[in-house]
Amino acid sequence: MSFDPYGDDVLSGDWRAAGRTVLADVHAVIDLVVELPEGAGADNAAGFVGAVVRVDAGNVHLEDRHGRVRVFPLGAGFLVEGAPVRLIAPTAPVAPAGRARTASGSFAVADARARVARASRIWVEGRHDAELVEQVWGDDLRLEGVVVEQLEGVDHLAEMLVDFSPSPGRRVGVLVDHWVPGSKEVRLVEQAIERVDARHVLAIGHPFIDIWQAVRPAVVGIEAWPDVPRGQDWKTGTCRALGWPHETAADRAAAWRRIRGSVRGYADLDPALLGRVEQLIDFVTVE
Repeated sequence: MSFDPYGDDVLSGDWRAAGRTVLADVHAVIDLVVELPEGAGADNAAGFVGAVVRVDAGNVHLEDRHGRVRVFPLGAGFLVEGAPVRLIAPTAPVAPAGRARTASGSFAVADARARVARASRIWVEGRHDAELVEQVWGDDLRLEGVVVEQLEGVDHLAEMLVDFSPSPGRRVGVLVDHWVPGSKEVRLVEQAIERVDARHVLAIGHPFIDIWQAVRPAVVGIEAWPDVPRGQDWKTGTCRALGWPHETAADRAAAWRRIRGSVRGYADLDPALLGRVEQLIDFVTVE
């Protein structure tokens, strides 16, 4: 007999993979139906079945047939058509045929007319903030009848709030830059809200010095947004550090067009901005 009990090298090849299931990577595209298997963990996740409605910040949002949305981390632990898979982020936002989505990730409403503007408003600090919000949430805002206005700096918030006189059905949502504990911005906002009925004002913000930083660096083609020393104009210092023209206002305007032109939708923005804008829209559209 030619059988040699010592002839096979048990360490040859990938011996560590023996008996191990290799999971297929599946892109979490919109409307993909996903199931959480039995024994998937706590919080009643086992057996949950839902369609992908959003992917952001390493998470997948699944909506079940009752309209309930739950959020789970991307990765292993899911079933697609009964087979275990590893969910990964899609290479680009994908919308299914017949169910177009807006840049914010919500379902587009075909042939929808803009609603007559509400009395409530969303205020942002400057033109670049307003342009980015319009670019990503514009369709949603028109459908809801929400107007976005510029503050031209949080320094003007107190007088604008007094003139506006917030009240039920006349709410104000304020998006503030550099919203961090102890900042000048937080102090000015707190002082301003004390002068009106605070129940009808929601002021929240993102931690970035400027709205430019809310765009993910990789989208712009850079590794990270540079640190600009205190005392320097942030936009000028950023352009200089990146090797972009920076001497004139026209140079900085061109830089913004370059940055904004790289944004195709919500997935290109930092979650720290996404959640804040969605929260403001909800606040000013409450009936």
